[in-house]
Amino acid sequence: MTIDGDTAKLLAFMDSHGIDASTEVSRGWASIGAIIVDASLQRRQNYQATVKPRVDALLVAWPDARTTSGFRKRLATGTLSEVIDWPSPGRLAQIDDLTCVFEDQGIETVEELRARLTDPARRPVLRDALAAVRHVSPKTLDYIDVLSGLSTGVTTDARIRRVAEAAGIEDTSYANMSAVIRAAADSRGWRAEDLDAALWHFGIESDPASST
Repeated sequence: MTIDGDTAKLLAFMDSHGIDASTEVSRGWASIGAIIVDASLQRRQNYQATVKPRVDALLVAWPDARTTSGFRKRLATGTLSEVIDWPSPGRLAQIDDLTCVFEDQGIETVEELRARLTDPARRPVLRDALAAVRHVSPKTLDYIDVLSGLSTGVTTDARIRRVAEAAGIEDTSYANMSAVIRAAADSRGWRAEDLDAALWHFGIESDPASST
């Protein structure tokens, strides 16, 4: 099946189920610490039950984590695992490694992160540095786009793949679905981020127990 064919299937499914992506939806954070923690915890986890409550707890406990330097000072206290109630060392190590990348790249605020990700010359350098961190996949890189508030951000996870399968799309690979979502958004004059969010929320409502 071609991308055009899969796009038509997705749009037909959306129309039949009343899925609307015409409203701008933000899934981002205004805090560097929140972006790093969210991106590190989301892999194979239920977002609503596991990830979001921990990011919310971080924002309350560490408001100065809005900046990379503020987040680093908090990390130096060694209390992150208690703040987000996460004892597993693997994810905590990933959080530290991602913070190191932001420091090395001179990124202090979410605004600076967005600027870097929208700079054609500097974006590949940042993404290559992030990709060198253990467990950072192409999906995680695109997810950081979404968390930073980019309108082109698309991140195909288990929820969206389930919607695609229900729409009759056979190739639910990350690459194909990213292309299909962008094509569908372009055809309706929507932002890709808003279509991604609409499908993501529909997937949660269809199966609240699902994980990334």
